[in-house]
Amino acid sequence: MRTAVITLASGRHSHLILQQAGLALSTRVPDHYVIVSMEDPAIPGLVAGKNPVADIITVPLSAGRLPLAAARNAGAARALRAGADLMVFLDVDCIPGPSLLDGYARAAQDGALLCGTVAYLPPPPARGYPLDGLVGLAPPHGARPAPADGEVIRGGDPRLFWSLSFALTARTWHRIGGFCEQYTGYGAEDTDYASTAARQGVDVWWVGGAPAYHQHHPTRHPPIQHLDDILRNGALYKRRWGSWPMEGWLHAFQARGLIRYVRATDTWHKG
Repeated sequence: MRTAVITLASGRHSHLILQQAGLALSTRVPDHYVIVSMEDPAIPGLVAGKNPVADIITVPLSAGRLPLAAARNAGAARALRAGADLMVFLDVDCIPGPSLLDGYARAAQDGALLCGTVAYLPPPPARGYPLDGLVGLAPPHGARPAPADGEVIRGGDPRLFWSLSFALTARTWHRIGGFCEQYTGYGAEDTDYASTAARQGVDVWWVGGAPAYHQHHPTRHPPIQHLDDILRNGALYKRRWGSWPMEGWLHAFQARGLIRYVRATDTWHKG
């Protein structure tokens, strides 16, 4: 089974370097490592001469916003042209555990959207994260299933799907049809993808033994810096699927007086 790892990058350079180093230590090294640069000209120099060798492609920003959906589609197209049987999508912030690729490969089956566990790491120590000691730094995220090594939980709730770490076969990718490129900026494109997968009869499987470790970076709760993206992409999802995604964030914004809900039209507005 020819395996490709696909990651999207724009900034987060230190995170990308650690991801590449983690892949080099994997028990199963990827056959193809695709980095999709979203208009970041520094990336080729950062990863040059390191293993696994990176195949870098570039996609343009969309009205100044990160084209996450289009970038994933471009990365998948590159991997498929190179003969990928299994595609593993890994957020640039995520360091793969040594068994991640083996875990996904063992569980891979047509008709399944595979999700490994993700642990959110604390801030790195003075010398940086120890790649051989990540497992002891944080447990898997408590909001998602965390099966034991070798265990697969089938019939997962597609609403819990996230794009930090997931995998699927080439046939399953073609069956789902890729990400909707109308989404730009932050939020909802992965929820839309899971909804599309469910409509196509693709099941969500939670895979034990395929861990990833999300590197710490400053953030805001709720993510006020993404408010405009969340409103725009949320409204797009509502038009496509009839319900609002990211409701927890929407209500948190509402509690801060940043947005208001109009019940008569089932819409959210700023101010």
